[in-house]
Amino acid sequence: MQSPAPHPEEVARQASLNELDVLDTPSDPYFDSIVTLAKNIFGVQTALISLVDQNRQWFKARVGLDCIETDRDVSFCGHAILQNQCLIIEDTLNDQRFFDNPLVTQAPFIRFYAGVPLVFLDQPIGTLCLIDPTPQKLSEKQLLNLKHLANLAEGLLRLHHKNVQTKRLRTALNREHRQTLLDPLTQLWNRRGLDEQWDALQVTSKACNQHLGAILMDLDHFKRVNDELGHLAGDRVLWAVARRLTANIRPDDLLIRFGGEEFLLITRVKDQHELELIAERLRSSIASTPVHLIPHSRHITLSLGAALMLPDEPQESLLTRADSALYEAKANGRNRAYSAPSTHEA
Repeated sequence: MQSPAPHPEEVARQASLNELDVLDTPSDPYFDSIVTLAKNIFGVQTALISLVDQNRQWFKARVGLDCIETDRDVSFCGHAILQNQCLIIEDTLNDQRFFDNPLVTQAPFIRFYAGVPLVFLDQPIGTLCLIDPTPQKLSEKQLLNLKHLANLAEGLLRLHHKNVQTKRLRTALNREHRQTLLDPLTQLWNRRGLDEQWDALQVTSKACNQHLGAILMDLDHFKRVNDELGHLAGDRVLWAVARRLTANIRPDDLLIRFGGEEFLLITRVKDQHELELIAERLRSSIASTPVHLIPHSRHITLSLGAALMLPDEPQESLLTRADSALYEAKANGRNRAYSAPSTHEA
């Protein structure tokens, strides 16, 4: 196996990646859409937005792959950032650099790879790449389409850098601390992440003359998935549900993996009715389409409890009322959203 050499301008390249400040950040529906489009357009098993860090490659967005990072020494993307054009390996078994790479000889059993370098501040910081366990070839038209998708990914990275919320996180949290606030499976905030940002959420909602709302969600009969299909399938369901929920919320909303199969959304709304509409949209986004699990598909539903924050209400009280509404939803048949009573007026 040939490990990728350091980039000729490695210090400047790493500085550009660090300046972007995207490593170890929560999943983003727009990046998720790009890799989903890439997977569907090219008919491959896996598509990734991979960022090449000092000793690892970390996946900002992924579809078709369970892990969130690998060592840089075994990465294909570490090779891709060493050249200006797309790196295409039609069959890894015919390439002396990769035929005995552990990512070829073991899962995910890569046979085909195509990666377009992503550039920020004139330095290659990662790739948009395609992976498949069977040899493939790309036509000129397909290669052009892959480059177009890579341009979109680069544009999103630049927008991310300018995003107001990201600037707030950049000043408030360093990367090492931020890692402790993320759930490693779903790449959503964890409960500590909620606590870290709670005060800022309250300040922002008051400044916008809006109310905070909490929507607590529980996957219905999730234990059956683990019992019948195994915990790996359960993990894939949680990942898929997290992606769908992320795609149906707003950029300033805070989505949290609250427990084993529980999710929590903290959002700003003008009234109870808007909160209920959001809850119903989230419920429908999960119930409308089965989750694809090779070789199975599984119909998954959510029960939801929503609560609008009362004046000067503590976080614990708000979440307790949302939990009570969730209990009602489950007790009355599941796959439905219930709301806790509120004294707020529109």
